[in-house]
Amino acid sequence: MTDLKKHYKVLELDRVLNRLAEISGNADSAELARSLTPSGDINEVRRLLAQTDCAYVLTGRYGAPSFGSMSNIKSAVVRAQAGASLSLRELLDITENLRVYRSLSEWKSRFSDEGVLDGIFEGVVPMRQLENKLSSAVVSEDELSDTASPTLADIRRKIRSAENSVREKLDKIIHSSQYQKYLQEPVVTIRSDRFVVPVKLECRGNVPGLVHDTSSSGATVFIEPMTVVEANNDIRVLRSKEAAEIDRIIAELSADVGQHAQMLSISYDCAVELCLIFAKAKLAFDMKATMPLINSEGRIKLINARHPLIDAKKVVPVTVELGTYFDTIVITGPNTGGKTVTLKTIGLLTLMAECGLMLPVSDSSEVAVFEQVMADIGDEQSIEQSLSTFSSHMVNLVDILECAGDRSLVLVDELGAGTDPVEGAALAKAIIETLRSKGCKVAATTHYAELKAYAIDSVGIENASCEFDVKSLRPTYRLLIGVPGRSNAFAISERLGLSHEIVNNAKLMLSTEDKKFEGVVRSLEQARKAADDERNEVARLKAELASAHADAKKRFAQTEAEHNKIIERAQLDAKRIIDRANSLSSSMLNEIEELVKQANKSKNINEIARAARAAVKSGNKKLEKSDIDVGEVKYELPRPLKVGDTVLVTDANRNGEVVSLQDKSGNITVRVGALTMKIAQSSVRLVEQPEKKAASTARRNVTSRVERSVTRELDLRGLMSDEAVIELDRFIDESLLSGIQTLTVIHGKGTGALRKAVHARLKQLKAVKSYRLGLFGEGEDGVTIVELM
Repeated sequence: MTDLKKHYKVLELDRVLNRLAEISGNADSAELARSLTPSGDINEVRRLLAQTDCAYVLTGRYGAPSFGSMSNIKSAVVRAQAGASLSLRELLDITENLRVYRSLSEWKSRFSDEGVLDGIFEGVVPMRQLENKLSSAVVSEDELSDTASPTLADIRRKIRSAENSVREKLDKIIHSSQYQKYLQEPVVTIRSDRFVVPVKLECRGNVPGLVHDTSSSGATVFIEPMTVVEANNDIRVLRSKEAAEIDRIIAELSADVGQHAQMLSISYDCAVELCLIFAKAKLAFDMKATMPLINSEGRIKLINARHPLIDAKKVVPVTVELGTYFDTIVITGPNTGGKTVTLKTIGLLTLMAECGLMLPVSDSSEVAVFEQVMADIGDEQSIEQSLSTFSSHMVNLVDILECAGDRSLVLVDELGAGTDPVEGAALAKAIIETLRSKGCKVAATTHYAELKAYAIDSVGIENASCEFDVKSLRPTYRLLIGVPGRSNAFAISERLGLSHEIVNNAKLMLSTEDKKFEGVVRSLEQARKAADDERNEVARLKAELASAHADAKKRFAQTEAEHNKIIERAQLDAKRIIDRANSLSSSMLNEIEELVKQANKSKNINEIARAARAAVKSGNKKLEKSDIDVGEVKYELPRPLKVGDTVLVTDANRNGEVVSLQDKSGNITVRVGALTMKIAQSSVRLVEQPEKKAASTARRNVTSRVERSVTRELDLRGLMSDEAVIELDRFIDESLLSGIQTLTVIHGKGTGALRKAVHARLKQLKAVKSYRLGLFGEGEDGVTIVELM
């Protein structure tokens, strides 16, 4: 049985897994990453890839979860379960893990997507009560919090009180005139957990107390004065009680941890697994990877595949397939052309997929799941150079031939090299035949022309070549399927300075068959280049056609938008005409009503007025509902303007009087109300003055009021009762003409006089169906709601 790890190392899977381990951030998940082994079970591979894909999607949508400073606590919780007391460091680590468990649970709770990671997330159980108890008790790996227990808080309070008392007594001693002369310096220090003062050696008898220490020079002794001995003893007793209470608390906390030991261990294992899965997702983001299709039929189709260990700025993508229409591919071409990189890319990406890693390929790429991926690759480009002699290659191939089967992928670099070319080529063909008979999928590189011809003549074997630009003496690293490659030894040698005579002599030494074969290969290459040029031209024309189509769509959209704008402008002009007609008709009806009121005519005349109003109203509605499409009509003045003419200013839709005629800029001066303005003569329309009548002043007033826009509210606040009644009549007439049935009359609360006048007038008007004071939210007693017939 061959050692597959040796083949994995040849294909540099270990370097990819080390990169994954560096991303994981947790020691145990990093170890899991380095120990990943490709799986030959397609269901397992699909499960692993589904997990990575789920983490990839969740990371892209919500961001990656945090795994903090999680550490392995399993041995600690096992000891706690057995009744041992843990150290504060271990309790701190458990607290941090609990925080991570809670964080992961909260992160997952932000979305309701059902995914393949739900089961693992469910294994991470937050234990909030235990977390709070530990975090509130353990301050650091050297200290418990005062809040760890009431007893501990009381003991520490007493210790602080006793220490303050001792310090006060010692401060009096060091600052007293009696003892200052005996002290080395006026400070209070601690020796053997007892408060002492530094005394000169020769004065030790002058300060009664216990000597606890001597300075390194021997000139100072540290004496505990007798006045604080008892207090220091009390502190020591309290310290002992504090230590006992700390031990008790730690034992209690350890017991709590022991009760949750199994849950803590399971949560840790699940969190480590999640950490690894999300590290795979992060690696996929770094590599700009996609999810490949998986099959168990030995079918490989890698589109724009990039070797993950080559600088992304330098790597040239390759497109390669195997196991589709052929089970063996023979790759030829010059040295340093990319043959070995292609082999490694095929093998490494297959192994990565079997480890549950997404691949740096384009969408719709496909890889097969193999039980064995074996490689015999030895070149200068690998990190650890394999042996390259013929014998060492044969040892590897013998091992591969013994273990290969129908679910094996075999990759061989320079098959048959290192020996006599004729024998090496024959041996290479025999090895390929044997591997094919076992059902293997084979990819091999070679320089032998015999293998190129063998691939052309054999069914199920395909030639491929790494393209080489002879003019620049540089490989393009493009892999061409179906085309045998040329070593280009003559062209390269001549370009590098070898004399033309030597190259020609070498060409003459070629056999006739070799020359014919090279001619065939050259013809195929020329035909392939011609086909590439034609395909590129078709692609260019297709791109130009697509661009022209896009431009046409854009122009069509612009034309459509301009058409819509024209229609919109026409509709606005039509609306202005309708509004003008409404205004004029309203003016005429108001003049009729005004004449009726002045003449105090009979009821029959009133009926005639209402009938006229109804007819005009009906005509207006028909006009508004009709489809009017007004184009841009150029207006021409019926006669030259004169000073004093009345004109309609179209931009403001108001009449004005001409003050001065057209100047050099084509502008005229018009007075509109109190405003005098200069405007273009094309912006005005001449208004012919009607004949004057007896009631012209009243009609002008009525017309000017009707031309204002009709609203549903009338604000009468601030007017006298007589003025308010006149405005109310006008407002109701305008509302009847506009078809408005519900009105709001604002009169305010005040003294109520204005409200009484409004209500009295409303009672007299036959057009008023009903009226009422406003409700809450409508203005209450400050407004009256009027319903018209």
